[in-house]
Amino acid sequence: MRPRNTPPRLLLFAAGLAALAGCGTVTAADPPPAAPPASASAAPAVDRADLEARARYARIRVEHVYVTEAEGYTPALQSAGVVGDDGFQVTYVDGKGGEVTLSAERRPPNGEECVAGPPDGDGCEAEGDGWYRRSGDRHAYLREENGLRVEVAAPLTVPRDLLRRAAAGAHRADDAELDAVLPRATAPAGPVERGDLPPVGDGAPDNSVGTGG
Repeated sequence: MRPRNTPPRLLLFAAGLAALAGCGTVTAADPPPAAPPASASAAPAVDRADLEARARYARIRVEHVYVTEAEGYTPALQSAGVVGDDGFQVTYVDGKGGEVTLSAERRPPNGEECVAGPPDGDGCEAEGDGWYRRSGDRHAYLREENGLRVEVAAPLTVPRDLLRRAAAGAHRADDAELDAVLPRATAPAGPVERGDLPPVGDGAPDNSVGTGG
């Protein structure tokens, strides 16, 4: 028996399917596209109420907390704390004895306290939107911002160029930065119980001694 010939229309259809399979960009054997990496924004949000409580405990106003970056320096968290009535101060260190201190407090500078001195000597000069001051073995950049004195100071061993960049980058801390630098409360929530207080009277400690004492 002679084989039946395949109709021309079916041959064209099969050829079309083969061509589509050859030029397709995704096949059933291809692996699914990789998921994009998780972004930093996926991190849990910081509790703002907790930040404000930590600031109150340290007698700091959260809007007075400023931070910056200095190449090769990291904040020494034990140095972070109140300055003035309710300002904030933190020192950045490089692990080799170098330090840069950033402070923000309600004591804005003014031109009257900036007295010009001899070149490369003690004195003060206007620079940018603030001043550069040198005194003894230290120098600093300071400016007025949001009613605050924002100052970045360091020993003269810290290059002026680095100090200038750190001062330019000083800014009000966001919630994540607040969480990183604000002191954490360590005091107990309630009153401290003392074992030497008598149960009656004015509560003064009992310092009496026995006979012969």
